[in-house]
Amino acid sequence: MEKNIKKTIINLQAYYLFSFFAVGSLTPLLSVYLSEVEHFNGYQIGTIMSIGPITMIIFQPVWGIVCDITRKPAKVLAIATLFAGVFGLGFIFLHQYYLLVVLFFMLSVFQSGMIPVSDSISLQYASKVGANYGSIRLFGSLGFGFAVFIMGRLSETATGPVIIFYAFAIGLAIAAILAVRLPQQNQEKRIAIAAGLKELFMLNRFIMFLVVTFLIFGPNLANNVYFGLFVEDRGGTYTGIGIAFLIAVLSEVPFMRIAGGWSRRLGLLPVALIAGIASLVRWVFYFTEPALSLVYATSVIQGFAIGLFIPAGLQYIRNIVPVHITVTAVTVYSAFGNGLGNWFFTFFGGILMETTSIYVVYLFFGAMTLAGVILTVLLIKMERSSKAGILTL
Repeated sequence: MEKNIKKTIINLQAYYLFSFFAVGSLTPLLSVYLSEVEHFNGYQIGTIMSIGPITMIIFQPVWGIVCDITRKPAKVLAIATLFAGVFGLGFIFLHQYYLLVVLFFMLSVFQSGMIPVSDSISLQYASKVGANYGSIRLFGSLGFGFAVFIMGRLSETATGPVIIFYAFAIGLAIAAILAVRLPQQNQEKRIAIAAGLKELFMLNRFIMFLVVTFLIFGPNLANNVYFGLFVEDRGGTYTGIGIAFLIAVLSEVPFMRIAGGWSRRLGLLPVALIAGIASLVRWVFYFTEPALSLVYATSVIQGFAIGLFIPAGLQYIRNIVPVHITVTAVTVYSAFGNGLGNWFFTFFGGILMETTSIYVVYLFFGAMTLAGVILTVLLIKMERSSKAGILTL
């Protein structure tokens, strides 16, 4: 039994490793590719890069429904992963702006199913066997970080930046094979989607935390698009972009490992608050146009921001919603943060970059993150007042 559990956890970790290696090969360097190779402007780059997040808002719930109908989430995940990789190869052959818009939309439809379905499988299995979700998810950070570093170096060879599309397709092909081996859990019958959503949006804490996720996590996701352009503007090369991302993403690993312990000692919302403050400091610092060496040195702040927020946020959602709508809640949460928040900051970041500069983009990120930090403090006070009231009664 213990041997089977260990094998399943290794498969989950390997899926995250290769799927995020693929995403790390493409997302951070695609904006640079569109700028330098295709010669698109800020509006065009912002529009293309925002297609993925907005597609997630629409299609992530659809993937959840498909999993509910088929009761085979692992196979659904394998199909979504494989087809996302196939569409990624299209960038090698298509170069016209509107064709790339359609292509990226199709890629995003399938990629939108990867995060919520894999997270749902991992969270359910981790809860079932008493494993640490953060210890599974951190392999995604490892894959992402190494991908950007390796692809950054390879993009400066004779192969050129087109290598990112091959790496994306190969990484997802391997991940699709691994997905088939993931636990095929027969989920219990759930209430109707509409009823589940109605129940969710009657929970004030859930709604407030969705807004917090939008304001704090959204800029962190959009940063994956603009960080490469920021490093390039500070004098960095493709290799320099890879180094910066490697430092930033690998710093998430230790914080994902300790997030569980911190959450038990401090509470889930205080940990999310720490992540928000770290993000705020980082965005404001980037607005000051720091030297490239300081950009590298302060990239570790991402460990606080992402490494703490992801596990703490998911666990908070699981704690505040009824068990029978947990998966629906995770899907909505993912669509709001990975979808709406990512789209909003990616799209308007492109407009700001075109009309002002990349530094104003980070000032915008900072202002919105500050609002998220304030809202998190209010949510903490609200919960403490609620508990005090219960104790008084």
